[in-house]
Amino acid sequence: MNQTPNATSAQAGPGQGSGLWVTSLLGATLLTMCVLGVTGNVYTLVITKTAALRRTGSMYIYILNLALADLLYLSTIPFVVCTYFAQDWLFGEAGCRVLLSLDLLTMHASVFVLGAMSFERYRAVASPFRARHSSTRGRKLVALAIWGASLLLTLPMMVMIRLREGKPNSAGRSKRICFPTWTPEAFKAYLSVLFCTSVLLPGLVIVGLYAGLARRYWAAQASLGGSSRSARRRGLRQRVVTMIFCIILAYWACFLPFWAWQLARLFSPDSLRALSPAAQTYVNFFVTCLTYGNSCVNPLLYTLLTHSYKDYLAQKGQASGSSRGDPGGSAGAAATQDL
Repeated sequence: MNQTPNATSAQAGPGQGSGLWVTSLLGATLLTMCVLGVTGNVYTLVITKTAALRRTGSMYIYILNLALADLLYLSTIPFVVCTYFAQDWLFGEAGCRVLLSLDLLTMHASVFVLGAMSFERYRAVASPFRARHSSTRGRKLVALAIWGASLLLTLPMMVMIRLREGKPNSAGRSKRICFPTWTPEAFKAYLSVLFCTSVLLPGLVIVGLYAGLARRYWAAQASLGGSSRSARRRGLRQRVVTMIFCIILAYWACFLPFWAWQLARLFSPDSLRALSPAAQTYVNFFVTCLTYGNSCVNPLLYTLLTHSYKDYLAQKGQASGSSRGDPGGSAGAAATQDL
């Protein structure tokens, strides 16, 4: 089964003519990613636990869930590296079901949370008064629903995967592999659904939200005052929106090559015959490292987003405080209370 990042890594081991040095290089690269990614995401969880962010609810909850998804995904790296070196699957059928499903679970959770963040930012501009009164409890329920939907989309993979004995090699040794038990047609249909739910449809929704957000954002510029404080608040809002968009772009940049490669192998294997088995193995490794790289880059983006949002909240608090004596100030503060 080669249609998920972990499975791709586990089943197409570098020992197939690629040499021990490739195994060592890839193992060292993935372990380095694991250390950097886990450190960065734990740091993200620490810095988001500030009073200002917890009061606002939305950013805190979404960044928390994104970091947790990244940590879950990074936790599979030691198992993948072990499989590279052992050239065998050592973690039983339960390992097949759990470890090879975590990538699908976290992939969907991440993109759904990004969609929720985009919707939250859009609603803050389109309906600022309603967004202002959104409860933290409601956002937590949305986060739970996201994880529930992600689990449902992952369940077919978890149920249908089995541990099998592969064909013996020249030395008479057979390795165990995780393999789906459904028909090739059913598997193609399932992977097509996963591509739509993890990349295509969320991508179209997010693009639509950002197009609407950009239109409303630029239209609102004329209604804001020309003071230096107003200019600073506009700049901070724009920084927050830009950082969210960068997180989304990083997700697409890291996962689109993976999906393009896997779908090409699934639907057009003849087009890849020009590539040698070793070259295909290298491409597998590259797209796998790219997906893990997303979990390493994200903490940097989360940190920049968190600092930008904290600055924005501080500036917004100053503006709200200065407008208390102005009868029209509260309405203006509400209208621009978020992005």
